Amino acid sequence: MSYFHYQDKKIYYREVGQGKPLIMLHGDAVSSVMFEMLLPLYQEQFHVILIDFLGNGKSDRVDSLPSNLWITQADQVIALIEHLKLKKVNVLGTSGGAWAAINTALKRPELVNKVIADSFDGRSLDDSFVEELLKERTFAKQDVDGREFYEWCQGDDWEVVVDLNTQALVECATKKEALFIKPLETLKVPILFIGSQQDDMCRKDMYLEYKEMSKLVEDGTIYMFDSGAHPAIVSNAEQFSSIVLKFI
Repeated sequence: MSYFHYQDKKIYYREVGQGKPLIMLHGDAVSSVMFEMLLPLYQEQFHVILIDFLGNGKSDRVDSLPSNLWITQADQVIALIEHLKLKKVNVLGTSGGAWAAINTALKRPELVNKVIADSFDGRSLDDSFVEELLKERTFAKQDVDGREFYEWCQGDDWEVVVDLNTQALVECATKKEALFIKPLETLKVPILFIGSQQDDMCRKDMYLEYKEMSKLVEDGTIYMFDSGAHPAIVSNAEQFSSIVLKFI
């Protein structure tokens, strides 16, 4: 297993395949294992790099997570890019990882070629975000499949990991934290906004939000699937990978 040091912690990463570098960023309360079954769709075309954000998966644990979580995760991605001495990487983030991907490009555009932002709420969190999050997490922690999924992603201490993430996201929404480190209008790298019309874990007007964001950025593209659960990279796996290949 590969690790790099970040501040006083160790962060896990994995490399597979050959080609243009593609860093894949997992969402909240999960880990990079969510991409394991998808790797055959990408590794023949890309040098795929997976990362477990601090406090998740095989990375070191933390006592708490900051409310500006997706901004601090971008710092971890930048540190990984520099550790691997890469230039012009493509960054694909899904769900919470989409904000981390965009913030990476906003912070260090010279390191990023293109961004794919999958299945996320955009510039702000919906007014019902906290209520829906708590409802979803409570159900998942009591559901057999939900518990097994979290354990698969995080290990035996999954409940602590999930609770810390929930606390950070509730604080983020309550404090109305800025989701982007800089105005979205300053994003200079090409970005693909992608998601599903039937995603019941994101804002109901996702497509309209994507349209508004695409107007703000210098080079924005949108692709919406008619069907599929959250996130689109999983529920529409094969078509999603083809779209990513064409976009990059």
